[in-house]
Amino acid sequence: MKKRVNNIAEDIKTKIKNNKIVPSDSRFPNQNETRNCWHNYLDFHRCEKAMTAEGGEVSVCDWYRRVYKSLCPVSWLSAWDDRRAQGTFPGKV
Repeated sequence: MKKRVNNIAEDIKTKIKNNKIVPSDSRFPNQNETRNCWHNYLDFHRCEKAMTAEGGEVSVCDWYRRVYKSLCPVSWLSAWDDRRAQGTFPGKV
């Protein structure tokens, strides 16, 4: 399992290094990026939780962080971070 995690980590690091802008995501074909923002925020925190549990590098999750930080308004992020800290966040992380 650890070898698979390391291979995935290397693939993600390569993608992060080669991409400078947020790519198009076919799951979200419309111009409204709200759902894209939400899903990447959740994906980052899920990835971070999984990597921490596996003892892997959390830096492989930076891709999701870069995407959600470029899409989401700062006010949403601070509100979501506060709710996660309080334990009242509505998303499944």
